[in-house]
Order: sequence, then structure tokens, then C-alpha cells
Amino acid sequence: MLFEPLNIKNIVLKNRLIRSATYEKLADKNGYVTSGLIKIYEALASGGIGLIITGNALVHPSGMSVPQILSIHNDSYIAGLKTLTNAVHNAGGTIFIQLVHGGRQCYPELLGGKPPIAPSAVFESLLRVMPKQMTEEEVWEIIAAFGESAHRAKEAGFDGIQIHGAHGYLVSEFLSSYTNKRNDYWGGDENRRFHFVEKLMRAVRNAVGNDYPVIIKMNAADFINGGLEGDESLRIAKRLEEISFDAVEVSGGMYESDLKPAREQILKEEDEAYFRAYTKDFKKLLNIPVILVGGIRSKNVAEAILKNHEADFISMSRPLIREPDLPNKFKESKEKADCISCNGCMRFRKLDFVKCIHEENK
Repeated sequence: MLFEPLNIKNIVLKNRLIRSATYEKLADKNGYVTSGLIKIYEALASGGIGLIITGNALVHPSGMSVPQILSIHNDSYIAGLKTLTNAVHNAGGTIFIQLVHGGRQCYPELLGGKPPIAPSAVFESLLRVMPKQMTEEEVWEIIAAFGESAHRAKEAGFDGIQIHGAHGYLVSEFLSSYTNKRNDYWGGDENRRFHFVEKLMRAVRNAVGNDYPVIIKMNAADFINGGLEGDESLRIAKRLEEISFDAVEVSGGMYESDLKPAREQILKEEDEAYFRAYTKDFKKLLNIPVILVGGIRSKNVAEAILKNHEADFISMSRPLIREPDLPNKFKESKEKADCISCNGCMRFRKLDFVKCIHEENK
């Protein structure tokens, strides 16, 4: 099943393998596309992946969580992004852009010394930062920024959009009772915490229309006391389907969580696909495709997940940093990725760009 085609909305993907959004640290210092970034995407497209989801693309300057992040918050970025999508399409690939605002998980040094903004002023213990609670005007400004960025994405030739609603970034923060302590239209109970993503999606649909693929990455669990978990995440997923999201990528965790989105030492098959138990329930509930990410390394595991109807697509990040042509290798004869899940590629502050440190030292 791994190499059977399947649709997301009206886009036919040639196989069930997706390159999960992966920060590359390869935009220039102002967020513009570079030749190095294009080279990465060309390698992925020619390497056989069914869908590329870009590294997180910034919709508003107040949401910068990492340096050299791809940006889309004004029209000056469109020309470079068109060059990128053309390169991917010419290499036979399909590409979605992931839209993000970092929320409280932003370093003040990247914001000109200003505190990050968030639904509520909840101390971020990993970065040791107290964010500023967003005003009503700021909430609507960021919603508009997502819509405007979606319009630019379509104009730049992306085949679809993913909203980053996971890992403790802004959309995730509004959904989670751990980070959303408001008692107004934007928070106070489960229904009101959903309003932000609901209004955001309306802005996006107004910008791109109903036929353009829009998917979301969301947490099945925050893995932190008082955060999102269990039945609430399933109820959110169902509502996301009802407001016209076209697929859900299931992940979990945030900066402060004990269990992280990218876990180390995934060396045995039983360690792989650590969000698998969640997607089983998502698949039973939803009528849109479910995408499973998280520690998948073996073709055998990926095939079993699909055959058991535990997910519709397999999403990978770290293995494709080391082997951008892994899908082609899987199709030929390779059984397991070379990635050893050391997370050396994630220590971006020590790297000139995100890369496999073991592959480089061979």
C-alpha cells in the first residue's frame, strides 16, 4: 500500500509517504528563499516522496521562533517562493507550505527584545520567557495574517497549505487549556478555545477558496499536566473536519513536555510510530485522511500501519534529512532508514543549517 496513490482533496499523491514539515535554517536572514533551500527540495522531489511539506513559514514577524525561517508575511516573498515551487514541480514533486506563528515559544532576541505574544501570560519554562497576553486587536491581526499568507501561498504555486496547530505554537496554544487561560470569546472552555482556529480557517478559505487543499498538524496530546489529551483532541479533530480541513497530521508535545515530538533512540520496530495509538482513534472518527508522524523508520512498520487502517499516510522528517531519496530506496529494496534518531540534526544553534551530522562525518 505504501506506493499506492491517494488523494488529499483534489490533489493525487503518487504514494503514501509525506515529508513532514522540517525547519532547515536555509532561508536567508530575512526569510527569503535561497539556492540552498531550493536544492534541498529538489532532492526530496526527485527522491520519490509523495508530498513535501515545507519547513514552517512565518505568517507574521511577531511569531519568529527560529532564525533564518522561511517567511511569507508580505508580498515581497512571493517571487522566491514561486522559484521554489517551480523547481519542485519540474522535479516531479508536490509541495504544501506550512504556515506558522511561534506564539510564546519565541526567543525575545529574535523579536527585537520584545516578549512573545500568546493567548495568555503563561511562563515558558524552557526558554524562560513570560509572554504577553494578546489583545483583541492582536488576535484579529494574526488571524488576518494567516489568511493573507494563504493567499500568497496559492499565488506562489503551492499545491496546498498546512496550518501548524501542534507542538505548542500559537494555534496549539489557543486549543490547549495549559496555555489558554483566557475568559473571553477566545478561551475559558473547550468551545471558546476552538474559536481562534475556526476564525483562522474562515480567513484562509476566504483567501484560497473551497477547492484548495488545506490541512492541519495537531497534537493528540500535549504531554503536560493540564494540557490537551484524550477525548478532547478527538472532539477537536472532528470539528476541524467540519470546518473544512482536508486532512489531519497527528503529533504531540511542546517545548516543555517530558515527551517530545521528536524522540531519541528509535532503534527497534517496537519503538517506532509512537503516536500510532492515537491515530487508530482518529481513523475511526474522521472521514478525511489521517497522517501519522513520529519515529517511523521501517518500511515494514509503515506498511503495517496502512494495512491495519491506522493511518492513510506516513509522515517522516529526520530520516529524510539523512536520506532525501529514502522513498526511492524503499521502493527498490531498502527495509529501514539509516537515521539513528540521535537528534543531532535538531541542534540548529550549533549548525550552519539543519543536516545529518553522521552523514556529514562519513
